[in-house]
Amino acid sequence: MAGTDFSVAIPELERALASIEAVLDPAGKRVEIAALEEQVAAPDLWDDVDNAQRVTSRLSALQADVDRVTNLRQRLDDLSVLVELGQEESDDASMVEAESELAALRKTIDALEVRTLMAGEYDERDALVTIRSEAGGVDAADFAEMLQRMYLRWAERHKYATEVFDTSYAEEAGIKSTTFQVRAPYAYGTLSVEQGTHRLVRISPFDNQGRRQTSFAGVEVLPVTESTDHIDIPEADIRVDVFRSSGPGGQSVNTTDSAVRLTHLPTGIVVSCQNEKSQLQNKAAALRVLQSRLLEKARHDREAEMNALKGDGGNSWGSQMRSYVLHPYQMVKDLRTDYETSSPDAVFDGDIDGFIDSGIRWRMREHADA
Repeated sequence: MAGTDFSVAIPELERALASIEAVLDPAGKRVEIAALEEQVAAPDLWDDVDNAQRVTSRLSALQADVDRVTNLRQRLDDLSVLVELGQEESDDASMVEAESELAALRKTIDALEVRTLMAGEYDERDALVTIRSEAGGVDAADFAEMLQRMYLRWAERHKYATEVFDTSYAEEAGIKSTTFQVRAPYAYGTLSVEQGTHRLVRISPFDNQGRRQTSFAGVEVLPVTESTDHIDIPEADIRVDVFRSSGPGGQSVNTTDSAVRLTHLPTGIVVSCQNEKSQLQNKAAALRVLQSRLLEKARHDREAEMNALKGDGGNSWGSQMRSYVLHPYQMVKDLRTDYETSSPDAVFDGDIDGFIDSGIRWRMREHADA
């Protein structure tokens, strides 16, 4: 039967997987796994809850990486055997199965290859995502809420844990801003390419004349700080304000002054948290967000200094990066990579892996050309 040339396709996947193995280093990860398993077995592990969570999270991530590569290697070996038997026996059913498995393997290996492109200083960390409505009035606030749902649905599809720290609701509809954390290996490296200005074009559901409206929302992605970052913030540098939570909430969320706003006086950075019922819990969560913002500011300042030395204008993270058009036609397009789809409903339901993968490859090319 006519079809794929497996004598070419399988060696191509072999080379791609070998390249991935060289970067991910499963043998080295197995050594680290053994050391972490010894720590997990220690009876006093949970005496330090933060450390225990870091150890168990790291162990889980390493095991997942090794299992993923091992499984792909086994599937590729099995595919070679299936093709060989199918060709020897002229078994069309086996060859159809081999075609299907080849396509599945290619998709999985391509996705894993993207992971190997993430080698930034903080790429392995959890991500702290902030979305703000920008120009466009109530439509922009509604768009910001659509983007929040999009990213939370994306995380849900991948079974990633999320925690919403703060949401400021707009008066008529939608949200002014929201901040949430995505807990997953390489969450920051993955989602950092989503940073920038997003644009929505549609017939406004809030305009009684049915006119077309263009609105904007900004997405900011930061790495979550760890104890090794040494982001010390003197108490004298922080102003603490407490207030009553707003928007949807439980019976005690909106009736006590439990929400906390922190202002970092030297930089003017302001963060707030109103997700928890306890003022103390909200202050701790807000402090983590503030630490992430200060960590990112320090990194940005270092990059700006290096760019100044190189005479380089820096990157354009704050510029418009994706357009969502619902009228007069249906299209979502990344303006950096030209990746596009004609299914905006699927995108708003969290189907954004294609955009993320193309964004990571684009970033890698940009860094290579710099």
